[in-house]
Amino acid sequence: MKVLFFDADQECQDFFIPALPEDEIIFVTEPLSKEELNKHKDADIVSVFVSSAMRQEHIDLLPKLHLIAARSTGTDNIDVDYARSKGIVVSNVPKYGVHTVAEFTFALMLTVSRKIFEAVHQVKEDVDFRIKALEGFSLFGKTLGVIGTGSIGRSVIGIAKGFGMKVLMFDAFPSKNCESESSAYVPLENLLSESDIVTLHLPYSEETHYFLGKNELSKMKRGVVLINTARGELVDTSALLEALKDGTIGGAGLDVLEGERMLKDEMALVRGGESIQDLKSVIRDHILIDMPNVVVTPHIAFFSKEAYGEILSITAKNILDFQKGNPANIV
Repeated sequence: MKVLFFDADQECQDFFIPALPEDEIIFVTEPLSKEELNKHKDADIVSVFVSSAMRQEHIDLLPKLHLIAARSTGTDNIDVDYARSKGIVVSNVPKYGVHTVAEFTFALMLTVSRKIFEAVHQVKEDVDFRIKALEGFSLFGKTLGVIGTGSIGRSVIGIAKGFGMKVLMFDAFPSKNCESESSAYVPLENLLSESDIVTLHLPYSEETHYFLGKNELSKMKRGVVLINTARGELVDTSALLEALKDGTIGGAGLDVLEGERMLKDEMALVRGGESIQDLKSVIRDHILIDMPNVVVTPHIAFFSKEAYGEILSITAKNILDFQKGNPANIV
């Protein structure tokens, strides 16, 4: 089959040449365009990134098209309904970077609990060390509250057990295999009042907007550490600021901030452009970054070499499965 890749960087090219040895592969480094489609009207499969819009007029240029393989979770850039009406399958990468995000969650947790950022600052900037100011606390024996027990939440729970932590969990749809001697589902109010650290792993939606608002934050155990690697809008920033100032929350590790543009796919940040400029503006203007007990990172929990490799490998599998007559990850 003839497979046409758009937004194909060198890593993408190096991966798919050996992954699809039986196919005729065309790589285009730029986003999708009518000009390029007209050059390859006989393409059977097209693979796109979120920066390539594939609408009805683009689909109509490819009479032999059978599969659109999105190298992303989001498919807002593709007219899925029209493709389906033409008998064209659309596949995506439903999840990636599960372990990457879970590991970063603990990176933030340790940075806050052991005051690593302040320690590095003292080494670089100060003549005299203020050791007393660097006293932290151990994760061993602490209670971790995990809100959201999807793939990432479950990975976090596994790591927490290795640290010797007790885990309290909350999810509207509990997972059957999460509970053990050291982990249990509890009502949200119990999780908030009993956890030493609370970490968010919920998807963002109208229902989860401000999931942690003033009321919820006020119920937290005094001095709790809040970690958020999910979406900034899950937390009411004004309420968080108030809770940090009055000591209800002792510290926070935030990879996401309220006000970020809701990305179609986080890998869009890697390519830069509008997404990264929006993110820079939000971070630059955000009051949380100046608080001494808050660590803010620029939405990078998802980003690792392994996570990008997952996107490529799942896309390749989607293409191969389709060719074998067993399409997977259909949108």
